[in-house]
Amino acid sequence: MKYIDEFQDPQLAQRLLDDIHATVTRPWALMEVCGGQTHSIIRHGIDQLLPEGLELIHGPGCPVCVTPLELIDKALEIASRPDVIFCSFGDMLRVPGTGRDLFQVRSEGGDVRVVYSPLDALRIARENPEREVVFFGIGFETTAPPNAMAVHQAAEQDVRNFSLLVSHVRVPPAIEAIMSSGECRVQAFLAAGHVCSVMGTDEYPALADRFGVPIVVTGFEPLDILEGVRRAVHQLESGRHTVENAYPRAVVPRGNTAARAMLDQVFAPCDRGWRGIGVIPDSGWRLAPRYRAWDAEYRFSVDSITTREPAACRSGEVLQGLLKPHECEAFGTTCTPRTPLGATMVSSEGACAAYYLYRRLGGTTTAPLEASSVD
Repeated sequence: MKYIDEFQDPQLAQRLLDDIHATVTRPWALMEVCGGQTHSIIRHGIDQLLPEGLELIHGPGCPVCVTPLELIDKALEIASRPDVIFCSFGDMLRVPGTGRDLFQVRSEGGDVRVVYSPLDALRIARENPEREVVFFGIGFETTAPPNAMAVHQAAEQDVRNFSLLVSHVRVPPAIEAIMSSGECRVQAFLAAGHVCSVMGTDEYPALADRFGVPIVVTGFEPLDILEGVRRAVHQLESGRHTVENAYPRAVVPRGNTAARAMLDQVFAPCDRGWRGIGVIPDSGWRLAPRYRAWDAEYRFSVDSITTREPAACRSGEVLQGLLKPHECEAFGTTCTPRTPLGATMVSSEGACAAYYLYRRLGGTTTAPLEASSVD
């Protein structure tokens, strides 16, 4: 299969590993930004094939996981209203809010629907003009363009019963926040290829120069990740800190210019809270003033929300790369995919979910669980 089997070739993987082992002379800590990369790393045991002392730190690159608890609780409140059809991608339904999740809202009679595109939600709005239809728009720069397009089309078609609950976040400000932290151990980044396929690489050279860290844009297959690691350690060992594109089959320097133009039109930058991390300045998007009529937060006036995180959940430390999932006392005991304390255990890109799925219960690898065990 084109671009799948080629990037899982064990012989090529061994050649990359041999180069990495021959290059590394001292301990280094690299952070993969994307949760999809984290799952690939844990699934294939890539971190356990690297030289001793070369650590991969899991970053806050799971969009479901970093959606702030306040937004989850606002979604729950809106979805509970009898005149609302609440639409979301499926991985948001089990994300715990304060005391419940969207599945529970649906079981209590709320009209909560799983869709595969924000344009599905827009179609539902056109078909149900007597109901309010809300789409939960979360994610990084990757999912923002289709959400922007849905709002743009709603405005053009004058679909007034459609609105977007926005919780978009941006990767470069998160990298800046991580590097500015006094507890940061990261010495290089594996940047998310799908984010850069939209936004390009323009924002990264300034970060690499300011903090003296290599940034290598990588894909998600085993050879993609190993090539990203190889390039990063070559830079670290030689004292360089530049931006390299190891994912040229999908990423060009300027990204997708049409998508970026749509983002500039529909969204405006804003400060955004990240679950478990806190507010990162200028790290999010909200709808621009001209599209305020399609902003669910404005339409439903859900401001008086009181949130409460479980005291035992340490997902914030996991998201900041300060803690590996299996080092949390609740992991695999009181916190499982069936009884999650935090979003990192239920998201398809969450680090805790990856460790549980691939049996990293104590930092070692055994056979993966069957898919049914994380239903």
